[in-house]
Amino acid sequence: MELARTSATQGHQFGSCRYEPKASPPNLHKSVAISKGYNFASTWEQNAPLTEQQQEAIASLSHSVSERPYPNNLTQDHASVKENGGLTVSTRDISFGESQGIDAVLVNTNQFYKWFTDLESAMKSEAEEKYQHYVNNLTEHMETCDDILLQVDETLDFFNELQLQHQAVATKTKTLHDACDRLVVEKQRLIEFAEAVHSKLHYFDELENLNNNFYASNTNVGNEKFLPLLKRLDECISYVESNPQYAESSVYLLKFRQLQSRALGMIRTHVLSVLKNASSQVQHAIRSTGGSKTSISEGVEASVIYVRFKAASTELKPILEEIESRSSRKEYAQILADCHKLYCEQRLSLVKGIVHQRISEFAKKEALPSLTRSGCAYLMLVCQLEHQLFDHFFPSSSEDISSLAPLIDPLSTYLYDTLRPKLIHETNVDLLCELVDILKVEVLGEQLSRRSESLAGLRPTLQRILADVHERLTFRARTYIRDEIANYIPSNEDMDYPAKLEQSTEMKSETNSVDENPDVFKTWYPPVERTLSCLAKLYRCLEPSVFTGLAQEAVEVCSDSIQKASKLITKRSTAMDGQLFLIKHILILREQIAPFDIEFSVTYKELDFSHLLEHLRRILRGQASLFDWSRSTSLARTLSPRVLESQVDAKKDLEKSLKATCEEFIMSVTKLVVDPMLSFVTKVTAVKLALSSGSQNQKVDSVMAKPLKDQAFATPDKVAELVQKVNAAIQQELPVVMTKMKLYLQNPSTRTILFKPIKTNIVEAHVQIQSLVKAEYSPEEQSIINMTSIQNLQAELDSLL
Repeated sequence: MELARTSATQGHQFGSCRYEPKASPPNLHKSVAISKGYNFASTWEQNAPLTEQQQEAIASLSHSVSERPYPNNLTQDHASVKENGGLTVSTRDISFGESQGIDAVLVNTNQFYKWFTDLESAMKSEAEEKYQHYVNNLTEHMETCDDILLQVDETLDFFNELQLQHQAVATKTKTLHDACDRLVVEKQRLIEFAEAVHSKLHYFDELENLNNNFYASNTNVGNEKFLPLLKRLDECISYVESNPQYAESSVYLLKFRQLQSRALGMIRTHVLSVLKNASSQVQHAIRSTGGSKTSISEGVEASVIYVRFKAASTELKPILEEIESRSSRKEYAQILADCHKLYCEQRLSLVKGIVHQRISEFAKKEALPSLTRSGCAYLMLVCQLEHQLFDHFFPSSSEDISSLAPLIDPLSTYLYDTLRPKLIHETNVDLLCELVDILKVEVLGEQLSRRSESLAGLRPTLQRILADVHERLTFRARTYIRDEIANYIPSNEDMDYPAKLEQSTEMKSETNSVDENPDVFKTWYPPVERTLSCLAKLYRCLEPSVFTGLAQEAVEVCSDSIQKASKLITKRSTAMDGQLFLIKHILILREQIAPFDIEFSVTYKELDFSHLLEHLRRILRGQASLFDWSRSTSLARTLSPRVLESQVDAKKDLEKSLKATCEEFIMSVTKLVVDPMLSFVTKVTAVKLALSSGSQNQKVDSVMAKPLKDQAFATPDKVAELVQKVNAAIQQELPVVMTKMKLYLQNPSTRTILFKPIKTNIVEAHVQIQSLVKAEYSPEEQSIINMTSIQNLQAELDSLL
């Protein structure tokens, strides 16, 4: 192709020879077949796109055939030009076909044009042949494509029809499938509904089955099928109760409950039968050991009464556990309570005789305190063993102490009935206090607290016994306070003061040892010692409210008794002995009741009818109506008493009595020592008042107008005499008083406190006299009077302590 183009170019250079291609064949693209083929090809290209790998292969193939190579026979071997200007072209190796070749020697232009024309014809012939062959092939392919397109059209038409039919079939199939799905869902729903209905009806259908089983002759509580039937019966009852809207549910519920009552009755009968059988076996075992129902050795008591009974009743444990597990329902709660009662009755029939016999033996051999200890200890042992056995059969009910009450209460009542007659006749307060300590501290406080769960059933009876002891102790304490304190009649020895104290002092000096402490209570007035002893015993034994009342009453009557004794001692000895006796014992009483952490005050309430008389008088006078209920003077208000409250504080009354007695003692000692000075000051005061009133009235007596030292009672000699009397009293009488104070009041601080106001009064009297002497008398007269200085006086008084 390149050679042809080159030759053509050269032809134009040498002449006007040109290559003109033949006219193209007619336009076949306008035919129907070509149009359909093109459309089909386009559709095919769209429906079946080439992959990237296929497109690369086509591109590579197109590049390979884009340039056609020279034919082998056209390969130019050589070209030479003669020296004379001629051109020789050898085309020996150039060929246009398999059998055609051109070999020419071009000498001149004509030969070249001829050769070129032949070459051009050959090239055209070869090119046209190839293209003609290609056109023919294309024509044949187009015809084939037309046929194929016609077939394709028919196929497409058939395919479209088939597709429509497929769509119709698919639509029908989907409709059928949806209908099948709906039917399957509806079927499943109906199946579930049927099963639900069947499951609900199953509870009602169970009535006949349960009825046949519970009324069968071979049905008993010991059968292994009984508990499952009972469980199924409970389920049916629960279901019918929770669905009262169902038809005839009330009828079925009634029938189910009848079956349940029969089943629970069978259980009760079975439990009673097994318990009686176990009791019979235990009684037979007791007889075989040589004992009786009320006489059995302690060694075999536990093994026979508890171990044998536990082994004989083991078969009850499964059915009792089932009942306990359903005790939330009232029917099973009732049957469980019945089983508890039956159990307690059978156990009581076995152990009551033994317990009664043991307590009776204790009562014959032991005193009241020992009987209380032994009886409580034995009952606690029995109660603990019974609680363990009860826990074996009723593990879920053992925490409820009321379950064992029908058994424990009768057993503990034996001890209560044994102790009560002895308590009623007991008069010894000390023994009653010991009983309180045993019950409150040892039994309830220590033993019962350590085993509170198993011994809780005994607590009510023990508290009842303790309450009886408290009541008896309170009564005996009141009787003791009344007889031994309030109504105490002192003997001559009790009133022998101060001799009684002097004897005690001598005995103390004879011992000559500070380690030995003689019995100080012997120097106390007996009601004081009895009051404090009684309160010390009752403080730990009685409730605070009860003790407060007794303590207030005891202190009050003891104070009254001390005051009565003080008056008797005053008559028998001296007033000072009576005062010191009262001070001594009030101080003892106050000091000893201080540790009691109570208030010695009691509020008394009483009814006051004193206003009734005045109301009745007004009614009789017509000033008020008897039937006027709306006014304050009505009959209801008239007959309503007034409640008067009065509070008595024995401790405060004691303080008042002590204060009054101390003041009385201080004044009596003061008068004993400085009474002349007090009389002298009183007279001087009277004279000065008379002088001052006389000077105002201008009526002054000549005697009263004299100076003080000229008065008959106030001469220097008289004043010196009274000073000497006072000094003598200080030196003679006051030491005696101090000796008595030491005899009655052993505490030095107490004596110091009591002597301090006495000393103050004595010093104050001397100060007043010295002031008068300095003001009214001359120095010579003062020397005659010769009063002791205040400093020396105070030193002398201090030495007495």
